[in-house]
Amino acid sequence: MRLSEARHWVFDMDGTLTVAVHDFAAIRRALEIPPQDDILVHLAALPAERAAPKRAWLLEHERALAEAAQPAGGAAELVRALCERGCRLGLLTRNAHELALITLQRIGLDDCFLSDDVLGRDEAPPKPDPGGLLHLAAAWDVAPAHLVMVGDHHHDLECARAAGAYGVLVNQPTNPWPELSDRYVRDCFELLAQL
Repeated sequence: MRLSEARHWVFDMDGTLTVAVHDFAAIRRALEIPPQDDILVHLAALPAERAAPKRAWLLEHERALAEAAQPAGGAAELVRALCERGCRLGLLTRNAHELALITLQRIGLDDCFLSDDVLGRDEAPPKPDPGGLLHLAAAWDVAPAHLVMVGDHHHDLECARAAGAYGVLVNQPTNPWPELSDRYVRDCFELLAQL
């Protein structure tokens, strides 16, 4: 895919558009989740009465992080450039929709994304499930192969691969998942320079 011609972009949020601040090991300890377990999968498997207070704690913990969010290097410049080109922009996060909107506002990019194009863990199955990307492709009336998924984690790349989208890895010092990434760039500044 020629990225300069791509018109449909989907971004991960935490660690991609923002500086990564989540301490997942500390979150697992606070919620009494085994170190090897996926937090969202673990919570989904709990009985509702046990999951509810843990979900509430997680939401408030993440709210504090959202309210203090800082843009990752080049993220604002990249998103603004794509927005000015008239590209369709989506956000696919394992965070909550309401907190994604707070984060976008905090980093000054809320005017680049329609609320319906911001999918959190309650609007789409959490990545690496491709459901969120497939939902956006259908809503935008494009084939998944026309989507570019930009993220910093193997969940983002696995999601892109499963959906048939183009996966770009950013904000990693090296590429630990070359078999999953269609392109690797150090940060969003470098990605912008390639457009």
